[in-house]
Amino acid sequence: MRRDPKGSGVVPLRLGLFGGTFDPPHNGHVAVAKDVADALNLNRLLWIPAGEPPHKAQQDVTPASLRLEMVLAATAEDARFEVSDVETAREGPSYTVDTLGEVRRKFPHATLYFIVGADEYDALATWRAPEQVLELTRLAVMDRGGARAADNMPDVAGADAAEFVAVERIDISSTRVRAHIAAGLDAADLVPPGVATIIERAGLYRG
Repeated sequence: MRRDPKGSGVVPLRLGLFGGTFDPPHNGHVAVAKDVADALNLNRLLWIPAGEPPHKAQQDVTPASLRLEMVLAATAEDARFEVSDVETAREGPSYTVDTLGEVRRKFPHATLYFIVGADEYDALATWRAPEQVLELTRLAVMDRGGARAADNMPDVAGADAAEFVAVERIDISSTRVRAHIAAGLDAADLVPPGVATIIERAGLYRG
């Protein structure tokens, strides 16, 4: 909670939540995080690397300690960005509803915005406990140029469940970065410098 400098009221913290495997975090992640933070006037944006993603085989994911280190490096230049180990410290699969519950207990008065892509939003009904998710947070849906309309909303989502945010379309993905490195190519233009240093030091993604 923050004091309103123009009055005596208390202004709720505006907190963004950006989850993902981040294997590795890349320049596209950083760009869209900044776009969302700017558009929603967020005070803080919490990056949350997934612990054991329920949709991915654990053997295909870089150890959590290295992903956390890379995310810390990727977020170092923006004072609004913070990194949480709420999922990597938890045993078992990481489900959004569990993470949101923990964050809500820590920030009971904050206005939460959980950042998702359009595909994830369209699949909202398949999430674990989607109604509970929407009780805990609003969704910040990244719109990379496709027009969205109220009649395209998933049945489970109400009119106030989501806010669509225009973000820059950047042709980078973690899969592309990994393939780039596995092919022996330099990925320095795809990831933040600190992330590139960690990848090189740890010998990640070399195939």
